[in-house]
Amino acid sequence: MIEDDKILLDAGKQLLDLLKPESLLITRGSQGMSLFEQNGNITHIPTKARKIADVSGAGDTVISTITASLLGGATFKEAAAIANYAAGLVCEEVGIVPVNKNSLFQACIGNYF
Repeated sequence: MIEDDKILLDAGKQLLDLLKPESLLITRGSQGMSLFEQNGNITHIPTKARKIADVSGAGDTVISTITASLLGGATFKEAAAIANYAAGLVCEEVGIVPVNKNSLFQACIGNYF
């Protein structure tokens, strides 16, 4: 179990060494996400304070948004940030809901980029 930042950093580095991916994203619930890259970069992406109604579908939203972002030419860091905002939007609604591209665009503007 990841209980603190030291354990998080150790787990991320160990998984990079073991699995050899280009990058590794660890979701951290209300603490956001941490992106580990083979080049040694570690980026912590915090959540934005929101009114959380339901977390159903947040993980699927992260996976699909990262995939679409990477296919669209985003870097791993950009894709993770966009996915973080998409998951936040989903968590504001009850049940499993789609992400509206205009809402996602507005959530991203002026925040991470």
